[in-house]
Amino acid sequence: MAEVYMAGDFRNGTTFEMEGNVYKVVEFQHVKPGKGAAFVRTKLKNVITGAVLEKTFNPSEKYPGAEIEKREMQYLYKDGDLYYFMDNETYEQIPLNEDQIGDALKYIKENMSVKILSYKGKVFSVEPPMFVELEVTYTEPGFSGNTSTTAGKPATLENGYEISVPLFINIGDVIRIDTRTGEYMERI
Repeated sequence: MAEVYMAGDFRNGTTFEMEGNVYKVVEFQHVKPGKGAAFVRTKLKNVITGAVLEKTFNPSEKYPGAEIEKREMQYLYKDGDLYYFMDNETYEQIPLNEDQIGDALKYIKENMSVKILSYKGKVFSVEPPMFVELEVTYTEPGFSGNTSTTAGKPATLENGYEISVPLFINIGDVIRIDTRTGEYMERI
């Protein structure tokens, strides 16, 4: 039996069923106006279609939770437009396209473990680890001594993703990235 959520309990990442669709809470805000009843303002993502909508809820409205399956899988390789992942327990391989993987593509590299999220067998999201370590394959030379400024420079990582890094980062450095924000954290 799936959990039942009250709209007042929504948090980022909560998945629930509404009007025959499954939604994931992307953003939420509890609003208590001076007059009138409190409400919950949300930004929701349809996990199957990827469409995003904004909706307000009465905090006491109830919605059934959606049973989301999470499987630990390893990213193997890219072939054409498909990215192949292997189930760490069954060794079954599944191909996914860019739409199914989404933003996680920026952070994954071959042999990395990720979580594959699916609903009733249909994959809708790939969750990279919270922190990833990737090597810088190209960036302009840094300026030694210029570390007090908060200015950054673009750097290309081993998986092709471009990110802004501090001026002291050089080609060959391995950096840690927070995949929740997409930002540089530190040099390893």
